[in-house]
Amino acid sequence: QVQLVESGGGLVQAGGSLRLSCAPSGLTFTIYTMGWFRQAPGKEPEFVAGIKWSGATPFYTQSVKGRFTISSANAKKTMYLQMNRLKPEDTAVYYCNRPNSLLPWGTGALVTVSS
Repeated sequence: QVQLVESGGGLVQAGGSLRLSCAPSGLTFTIYTMGWFRQAPGKEPEFVAGIKWSGATPFYTQSVKGRFTISSANAKKTMYLQMNRLKPEDTAVYYCNRPNSLLPWGTGALVTVSS
């Protein structure tokens, strides 16, 4: 059974940084594209960034380009989202998942950016 576990959220001031981690279990991760999504209060879930575990060129939604970096550490079976220059509008629960064929959602990591 696939389980997605996100960690690393927290409270940070605008302009600060956080790094999220995702450790999928029960998944042959190396053959998939994986990504990060977020859901702000009262809004629909939004795709944020994606990457193939092979390390191919990552892709981002426009609002985070130049500020967020997605990466993977295959040996650790872990995916990361480095978030820099955070803005209050980045406040959301962040989830990792497989964009092309969604898996059961994890509990997410809450990121709160204060102004």
